[in-house]
Amino acid sequence: MLSKQRIKVFVSATRPGKAREFYEGKLGLKLLSEDSFGMEFEASGAHLRISIVEKLIPQPFTVLGWDTDDIISAISMLKEKGITFERFTFIDQDAEDIWTAPGGTRVAWFKDPDGNILSISD
Repeated sequence: MLSKQRIKVFVSATRPGKAREFYEGKLGLKLLSEDSFGMEFEASGAHLRISIVEKLIPQPFTVLGWDTDDIISAISMLKEKGITFERFTFIDQDAEDIWTAPGGTRVAWFKDPDGNILSISD
């Protein structure tokens, strides 16, 4: 029943201005709406709702990720926008901060202004 409906994903933020600057300005997502409760962006057919909250404890795992056609180019473009990629002590990452999963998927992580962990992969 829901498999044919567009999915909406939710991420929380405590600073709406910083969140909008990040998701719209740095990630290039199209702002669809904004109100006192949050904002909604379009991301390749899916909708991303940024819910404004008073307090947030970021989760220690990825909460949102994108599949890319070319992770190296994506990392380069994001770094040009001032995004810093994360390094973790419990996995092997290469010089570009990419971890290669046992199945061959390559993943790199970065954080939004509230510390939510986001990823790109190919």
